[in-house]
Order: sequence, then C-alpha cells, then structure tokens
Amino acid sequence: MDIGLVLQTDPPADLLVDRMARADRLGFTHGWTFDSVVLWQEPFVVYSRVLERTENLVVGPMVTNPGTRAWEVTASLFATLNDMFGNRTVCGIGRGDSAMRVAGRSPATLARLSLAMAAIKDLAEGREADVDGASLRLPWVRDGALPVWMGAYGPRALELAGRQADGFILQLADPYLTEWMVRAVRAAAADAGRDPAEITVCAAAPAYVTDGSARGLAHAREQCRWFGGMVGNHVADLVARYGHSGAVPQELTDYIEARQGYDYSHHGRADNPDTAFVPDGVVDRFCLLGTVEEHVAKLERLREAGVDQFAVYAMHDDVDGVIDAYGRDVVPAVAGI
Repeated sequence: MDIGLVLQTDPPADLLVDRMARADRLGFTHGWTFDSVVLWQEPFVVYSRVLERTENLVVGPMVTNPGTRAWEVTASLFATLNDMFGNRTVCGIGRGDSAMRVAGRSPATLARLSLAMAAIKDLAEGREADVDGASLRLPWVRDGALPVWMGAYGPRALELAGRQADGFILQLADPYLTEWMVRAVRAAAADAGRDPAEITVCAAAPAYVTDGSARGLAHAREQCRWFGGMVGNHVADLVARYGHSGAVPQELTDYIEARQGYDYSHHGRADNPDTAFVPDGVVDRFCLLGTVEEHVAKLERLREAGVDQFAVYAMHDDVDGVIDAYGRDVVPAVAGI
C-alpha cells in the first residue's frame, strides 16, 4: 500500500515544501493539497517548489474542479510541471465543493465534470480536445502523462468514476463504506468494458497517532472531529438514497440527520465550530486514530476493501509528529501489504 500526505496551502509555503520534502525522504509516494484558492494559496505555484525539492513524490490537488479554471489552463499547468520535472503529477478532480461554494457558485454537474476530465487529460497528454466547442491542442507537449483520479461519493458519481477515471478518491477511512463504494466503482468499470483492477483507489482521511491512552484518544478525536463535518455534504448523498435501507450503518444516518449546517470559512480546520453534531463513533469510523499498531491494523482492513493508497490528512496540532511516525513506523509496515 502506498502512503500519501495531504496538506493545506497555508502560508508560509516554505513550511509545506519542507514537510513534503521530508515525506519524500521518508517513503511517502504522493503529496496532495486542497485546491480552494479563496481559502488557501494557489497550489500549482507551490507544486513547482515541491517537485524541485523532491525526487520521487507525485503531486496533485485533492481535489480541483471544472469551474475555477479554464480546462486548457488546468491542463497546461499539469503539462508544464511534467515537462519541467518528469511525469510526476496526478489530477485529483471532483465537482467542486468549497472552491465553488465559497465563491458563490454551485458545484459542476457530473456531465460537465465528465467532459472536463476528458479534455484535461487529452490536452495534458498532447492530444486534441474539445473545450466548450473549440478544438484545442497544446503543441509543445511531448510524452506527457496525466492520471485523472475522481473524488466521488454518491451512486451516479461512483458510476462515472468507474466508467471514466484512472483512479477513485474516497475521502473517508471507514472500511465498510469503502468496500461498498469500491465495489460500485469496479462494477461500473466492468460494465463499461474496462479492467476494474486498473482503477487506483485512494482513501484519504485524518490520521492522528497517540500513546494508547484514553486521554490521548480523546484529544485525537477533538483534533479530527472537523472531518466528519467536512464530508457531511458528501455522506448525505449516500444517506438520502440508502440511509434507511440497511446498506448504510444506522449511526451514519443518525449523524447526517443531526447535521444543521456547515461554515466553509472553517473548512478543513480543527477549530471548525460546526462539528458538534459529529459523534465519537463517526470520528473513529472516518479517521485513523490510536497507536501505530492500530493504524497498521486499520490500513490492512482498508487494503482488503480495495484501497491502493492511504493519504494522510495532516490538519491538526501534530502535523510533524504524524509525518514522522508514519515515515518511521507505518510506511515500512504497510509497504508489503
């Protein structure tokens, strides 16, 4: 199993670059950031510094969207980085949540997302693509390669990921839901005549390493409770369709029904005030909390559910501690599973 690192592009950018460089030395395979340029700094500028400072790390957004940049601009950004540093980028993309909502726009439709994924990939790999009726090509691209991994939760989005994307990004670490969603993606891939095994599956969630004490676990839960609020909009899609069918655990149905709202100005922050509705059980389901041994055991369960990469959301009060603990103890332990 691969291990990735997800950071927010908060200033100073040098700190993020240093952390990504350390992760590269410690055996992390991917370096991800959020892409919501009102809330954080522009990630593609930072990626150039990360790629310059690393040898193996593959970088990309978790996730970008079809709405905040023209598709040819997005493709050119990836293609330029690949030309400068080798093909070491991946395009994580979704409909657009915080990036679009903060700007007063609605997320893209799945139909538009599908068109954007095809155009961005084709342009970044040197092929001609249709962009809103215009036939475009980046003539300077040589030997470009851009995997496109789609973030998805709801049934129609999962079907699109299986039908079209190179990879599937699931922003939670609940083995039950992961297995259910991976099965849906792979079934859609098979129905589309694709080899389901060729779709890379990435689960992303907060990870907090503790000393095994009850006090340490309680602190970890408070540091990661924000995540249950952040993904609430997405899990609501599942609950709306399957919440009373037995396909989704009752605890998740209850959690969504207790949700009152969400303040995007605190998106992805440990101090988010809109997370009181998230119970401990949901934090434990969605995140990786506890000792190194408990992390490794849950990662094995995720691997059995079909996960190829676990990406660590390091957005709490021990970012450096979790990077070091994973690099020292977790990365070697999961390298062969």
